[in-house]
Amino acid sequence: MARKAPREDVTEDDLKVGPPKEWAAGMPGVTRSLLASHAQMGVGRTLLTLVRVNQKEGFDCPGCAWPEGEHRSPAEFCENGAKAVAEEATTRRVTRDFFAGHTVEELAGRTDYWLGQQGRLTEPMHKPAGSDHYVPVTWDEAFAIVGRELRALGGPDEAVFYTSGRTSNEAAFAYQLMVRRFGTNNLPDCSNMCHESSGSALNQTLGVGKGTVSLEDLHRADLVFVVGQNPGTNHPRMLSALEKAKRNGARIVAVNPLPEAGLLRFKNPQRPSGVVGRGTTLADRFLQIRLNGDLALFQALSRLLLEAEDAAPGSVVDHEFVRSHTHGFEEWAKSVRDLDWADVEEATGLERPAIEETVRDVLGARSVIVCWAMGLTQHKNSVATIREVVNFLLLRGNVGRPGAGVCPVRGHSNVQGDRTMGIFERPAEGFLDALREEFGFEPPRRHGLDTVAAIRALRSGEAKVFFAMGGNFVAATPDTAVTEAAMRRARLTVQVSTKLNRSHTVCGEQALILPTLGRTERDGDRFVTVEDSMGLVHASRGRLRPASPDLLPEVAIVCRLAREVFGADPHVPWEEFEADYDAIRDRIARVVPGFGDFNARVREPGGFALPNAPRDERRFPTATGKANFTVNALEVLRVPAGRLLLQTVRSHDQYNTTIYGMDDRYRGVSGGRRVVFVHPGDLAERDLADGDMVDLVSEWPDGERRAEAFRVVAYPTARGCCAAYFPETNVLVPLDSVAETSNTPTSKSVVVRLSRCAPGGG
Repeated sequence: MARKAPREDVTEDDLKVGPPKEWAAGMPGVTRSLLASHAQMGVGRTLLTLVRVNQKEGFDCPGCAWPEGEHRSPAEFCENGAKAVAEEATTRRVTRDFFAGHTVEELAGRTDYWLGQQGRLTEPMHKPAGSDHYVPVTWDEAFAIVGRELRALGGPDEAVFYTSGRTSNEAAFAYQLMVRRFGTNNLPDCSNMCHESSGSALNQTLGVGKGTVSLEDLHRADLVFVVGQNPGTNHPRMLSALEKAKRNGARIVAVNPLPEAGLLRFKNPQRPSGVVGRGTTLADRFLQIRLNGDLALFQALSRLLLEAEDAAPGSVVDHEFVRSHTHGFEEWAKSVRDLDWADVEEATGLERPAIEETVRDVLGARSVIVCWAMGLTQHKNSVATIREVVNFLLLRGNVGRPGAGVCPVRGHSNVQGDRTMGIFERPAEGFLDALREEFGFEPPRRHGLDTVAAIRALRSGEAKVFFAMGGNFVAATPDTAVTEAAMRRARLTVQVSTKLNRSHTVCGEQALILPTLGRTERDGDRFVTVEDSMGLVHASRGRLRPASPDLLPEVAIVCRLAREVFGADPHVPWEEFEADYDAIRDRIARVVPGFGDFNARVREPGGFALPNAPRDERRFPTATGKANFTVNALEVLRVPAGRLLLQTVRSHDQYNTTIYGMDDRYRGVSGGRRVVFVHPGDLAERDLADGDMVDLVSEWPDGERRAEAFRVVAYPTARGCCAAYFPETNVLVPLDSVAETSNTPTSKSVVVRLSRCAPGGG
């Protein structure tokens, strides 16, 4: 029997704030996991699902992309992984009666939390033109609507095909094939908003847009930098890997504007000492950096290393590696030697002795890894910053040997695999050539639209159909009012989804909701595959009975739509693909490098690792044939008087745009989300106090943007900086404020002022 969904929306009236925590996980993490699972699934279903998460014969967690490793515990999941599973495997249902009782306008006024808590979608729904209600349709009718609108376009580039990172390899490959068969490269995805800067920088410098380390490398490292990342909330299983590195003798340096509980101390719930003991102190050093100061920090570290080399020639720089494997060293070294220390201290908010002490950690380490997440990737200079991280590692040969390298920690569970499968608006010529050779049609060569460009095209009317394979595009994207207006201009919006979200309520003239299977559910006797953040590919097999008999797997949705659009297709066997995922994997094996003998290798326990030239061979497939040192100008981000630098962050009861609850346990917040974390000194300078209500106002050449009614929380963040949750603060980030090269929205460096709310309002 379905568990009752919450009928009333949440308010901020119950918001409470206490002191932030100084450690993560432990028994509270276990308790919260079980409570969340029981509330959504009940006891039996909880046991049935959690024992299968991330196991070799189980299903991949629909949360983050952190790898599982060879030796897995019986409980290979974290608190937020359990919440993600519970949200998908919930017994709550959204039926046709629900849609009959709620207009689209009414649903648009609900919170993201309330929408998600209603439960699983159960059948295809259609909002006809001129109507404010979704009504049920058959699958054949739904595909006919999409096919009719696609065929009516003036050209294939008038359609946009978005992808979320939860899509399997098989569905992603079939999806990009259908889109390119249709004639466009308009394949934006969630990477455009998150780790695109990582891929851009790493392709330029190392020739591969992925990390170069394995989980075993992390365990063997002497020194690990964790930069712009909160693993305790966003990648909790990473804490276990860091704990193992510490036990093996590693030192850890945390670089972040906010002190994060998981990096302060970790109480591993799978160890007795983590339940009843003090746990493990992870960060040996905490550099509380000013927002946007990371480029200056790594340049300063490199300059001090060069000076140490000057003092003791041959003892610091790996000259053999630099000479044999890199390009551009001399020009880069000259630029770093010219660094102005006053600029470094202003940009980082750190004093020189703190940076000098960190260099001593570097000099004492044979192998260094730098891990990072969106704290580095969502600034105007993000690509330059990550290139500077690479410079720092190349200087001492910390790429392509055990225990060393770059480690961008991706978010969604298959976001890296989707890109590997060809979900990219700027595909490589070699990939398109392989598609042509395998399928006998000429794929489009013109670059397509990324996420920001897609919103612009919808806004201008150049794009008329929007199709999303998963995700919550409206809530995930910047400049909320602009994005919503752009989506409402579309002739048709289509969302392939498991649950209700904001994007179903902000839709085009016509809209379709196509409900699909989740990772936890059986897809006949078939399985799918995913790629984790470190390039390991493995199988995922759901176990639960589908939430409704009217759900289709993502592969079937793609293949049936393709048959509707193309009819009898002489190039692609869509019916065979729908029936047999091995047939898709055979084609992937012939198109995508590294997937040879795919079907046999993925059936081995644990799957297989994809080749990685920098890691495996110290080979760098760049334009120069070597790893590239790059010169990156330091431009200090100076904030006008009275303003602060805002970063958007997730709460602990959140994964991307999915809101599991209203608490942020580690930061001491419960019962609400409209809070802004500000240093007490910055509050005093503005004559504000903890508990005051303010509007957040960002100022841009095209005018102000305002996020209303936030409670001020006095918090030990870096001076001059503040933080608030997304998607509530996405409204403050203009569509045109993007990172250079990657075009990623600048959600981590937004200049704002705090405007006191009028009494009783916001």
